[in-house]
Amino acid sequence: MNKLNTSLGKLKVRNPITVASGTFGLEYGRIMPLHHLGALVTKTITPQPKEGNQPPRIYETECGLLNSIGLQNPGLDSFIKDHIDNYFQLLTAPDGYQVPLIVSFSGASIEEFAEMLTKLEKVEKIAGYEINISCPNVEKEGISFGVDPEAVYNLIKELNSKRSPDRELIVKLSPNVTDITEIAAAAEQGGADSLALINTVYGMAIDWQTGKTMLKRGFGGYSGNAIKPIALYNVYKVAQSTKLPLLAMGGISNWKDALEFFYAGAHMIAVGTANFTNHFATIEILRDLEKYFDEKDICLTDIIGKTVDLVRQGQN
Repeated sequence: MNKLNTSLGKLKVRNPITVASGTFGLEYGRIMPLHHLGALVTKTITPQPKEGNQPPRIYETECGLLNSIGLQNPGLDSFIKDHIDNYFQLLTAPDGYQVPLIVSFSGASIEEFAEMLTKLEKVEKIAGYEINISCPNVEKEGISFGVDPEAVYNLIKELNSKRSPDRELIVKLSPNVTDITEIAAAAEQGGADSLALINTVYGMAIDWQTGKTMLKRGFGGYSGNAIKPIALYNVYKVAQSTKLPLLAMGGISNWKDALEFFYAGAHMIAVGTANFTNHFATIEILRDLEKYFDEKDICLTDIIGKTVDLVRQGQN
């Protein structure tokens, strides 16, 4: 019996470990077997190719990472034509099992999102979609989709009507909002199968000698160990407010971090910034979790949401 079996909505996986979008490329397949992952999330793809922001666009802080990459990617058509088959090849296990591939994508309007989904629906073997709603919404004068519950509802409702029912529809939530549960509720009402959280937190760094910002754009997304308490709180908060399964991320760098997120209500976890400091972080976390659950003789499903339940019962 595999004690790490879990699911994210309709997505059944052998273990709960995946990677955060934009932090893990196929290059990792040169140093580790990618079919050991529970699933793989691609870098966010956009309708047209993007070169990204001008450098410097990444900066290491005292306890985390600032980035302003700007969604650099080859564009959807090139991704489908030149890249996606490489993912499927590296995600095929020796026994023929296909590790689920989740394609992350984003657009500037509901129409763009829908057009991308229509193209992706024609590609076989995709297991699900991660809808990145952190990009500016041109229909709302550049306000990010992810901060507007109405925009999120309308977007997810449209995508839900067009996608295959057997493909997981995951909505990635931003912590840079007043109340993340309102956005989660809008996504759920629109027809999302599951939620991914959190995306990066806004941050910046300044050179104390010159006053210049360390990123060309001035600010960026902050990730790494320092945001773990923020991510943990948001996962716990959303787990209390929705019945949707959660894919959690934010500062996870070892198996004990992962356990905290499972207790808070996550069904799966994604490793992000830790991949840059330790290329084998995902495999090590998986190995250590297997050891822990074997020693305790319990299953992952036994502990998911335990903290939420303890608080509700007044036993915390």
